Amino acid sequence: MCILCMGHTTAASIPGGAWRAAHAGDTPSQVLQEYNAGRLQRFDPSRAQPFTPGPAGTWVVINPPPATDGGERILTIDPPPWGAVTAYTENLAHAQTRALTDIGAPLPGHGRLAWQLPDGQAGANPILLKFDSSPVLNAPLRFQVQSLADYLQHDADWLTFATACFAAMLTMVLMALCFAVMLRDVIYAWYSGYIVCYALILGAESGFVFHPLRWHWLVDSVNMTHAAAVALSIAFAALFMIRFCELRHYAPIFRVPVLALAVGMIDLALLRISHVPVLVDIADALFTPLTTLGASLLLLTALAAAVRGSRAAWLFFAGWVPLLLFTAANNAHLSGTLLGLDWPDQTGLALGAFEAILLAVGLADRALTSRLDRDEVRALADHDALTDIFNRRAWSEHANAALTASTSRQLALLFLDLDHFKTLNDRLGHHAGDRALVAVAHALKAELRPRDLLGRYGGEEFVVLLDATSAEHAIDVGNRLRRRVHRLEIPASSDTTFLTLSVGIAMRQAVDSLQALVERADQAMYRAKSTGRNQVVMHEDGMLMRADRPLVVERRNRTDAAPTKP
Repeated sequence: MCILCMGHTTAASIPGGAWRAAHAGDTPSQVLQEYNAGRLQRFDPSRAQPFTPGPAGTWVVINPPPATDGGERILTIDPPPWGAVTAYTENLAHAQTRALTDIGAPLPGHGRLAWQLPDGQAGANPILLKFDSSPVLNAPLRFQVQSLADYLQHDADWLTFATACFAAMLTMVLMALCFAVMLRDVIYAWYSGYIVCYALILGAESGFVFHPLRWHWLVDSVNMTHAAAVALSIAFAALFMIRFCELRHYAPIFRVPVLALAVGMIDLALLRISHVPVLVDIADALFTPLTTLGASLLLLTALAAAVRGSRAAWLFFAGWVPLLLFTAANNAHLSGTLLGLDWPDQTGLALGAFEAILLAVGLADRALTSRLDRDEVRALADHDALTDIFNRRAWSEHANAALTASTSRQLALLFLDLDHFKTLNDRLGHHAGDRALVAVAHALKAELRPRDLLGRYGGEEFVVLLDATSAEHAIDVGNRLRRRVHRLEIPASSDTTFLTLSVGIAMRQAVDSLQALVERADQAMYRAKSTGRNQVVMHEDGMLMRADRPLVVERRNRTDAAPTKP
């Protein structure tokens, strides 16, 4: 926004100028005679001036001011017109032709057309300019005479700023294309298409695609390419808006008109590049009304969606309105309505980069919101709704990943089953059973390390996978869990029976699958239940003792026997 407020480089004022429409048979000497006779229309060359071309173009005569420092001086035309311009200097003895598409110009003409004035060229020797007719309406033009140093400084500033703007747009496009591939979301492709088309429009209007890019292939088709890019930019903007602003939800009544606009603008672009004279004429006739209608429709749609709560629509509205206002003001400027309106020649570039960045912020916000929603859905899908620990599917996925990550680490699987849980459900009801499961899950989670995998296997059964754990440590963990649940003192009935925990342990072997490991731990758990409950049993295949020793069974001690109610 600070750049938009910058003024122009100081230029020498031009005493005066005159112009008239060109006709067939005109000669430079004839036009100069008419100028000297005062028969040409006068204007101020330092202010934007629209010209109405004749069948053969336009003649313009300007009087350069006398040189004050004796240095080289440059005549510039800003903005550069679409057609070729020939400058006659030194009493018509010297002629130089420049064009927006002239890649080999001796002076860099970034954003302007430029001629080096001969020494001694002053008011007594006016410069005659011949503007060729162009199928594209030229903007009102300003003429400046600058010293070579001022001209080169202005040119370097413009080139630096324009390069930064196009680089910003290209960066946003590359980022969006990466998101389109990674997320497989076509909305990022629509955004990329819109920004690329708009950048091409700005590049053609400013001459950046010819200086410094030197795109020779675009020279002969610049008018056709510019018109097609304008139509396609509106089409891509419409397609982008449908998804970005969520019109299906926030503005469903506008969804079909916006989609029809996108299809219509694509058809208009195809007609314009068809090279069939009749179709090209139809496209030229429809171009202005359709682009005006389309821009207004997108503005109204964005406003409607924003009012109904779409945050993305506000971002689209904030990026689209400045461009729309600038385009409307520029069109009024073209028609001569707002000749007093003057802005830096990099305004369009600044607004293009601003909208590209603003919409990219909106896309980043959309991606972040989608990721948060996806993570939330994944968390809901992976966690048990009652106990908020891994459900059986999610626990199995994580456990399988831990088993396949390394075959050398010791892993222990604990299969846990609540004793007397059926009695609690039958006597106190399922709500009491649910509260008991939640309390047990929280107790188990608090006792385990963050890297240990805890999951609800089904009903009152829980599973734990301990990483880098020996058999002795696994037994200690099983006993800690058993004691922790016992200390909860959750009554299973009206008497002195409390919920307890039976634990079966199996140590991972090299050839174990997760299913085999769970089965062995399950067998050990059933052995614990059948031999008295509230105890820890290690499966015999996982013993770190002699093979002729019986199963390791640790029964509850007297100190942690079932307490009685006070």
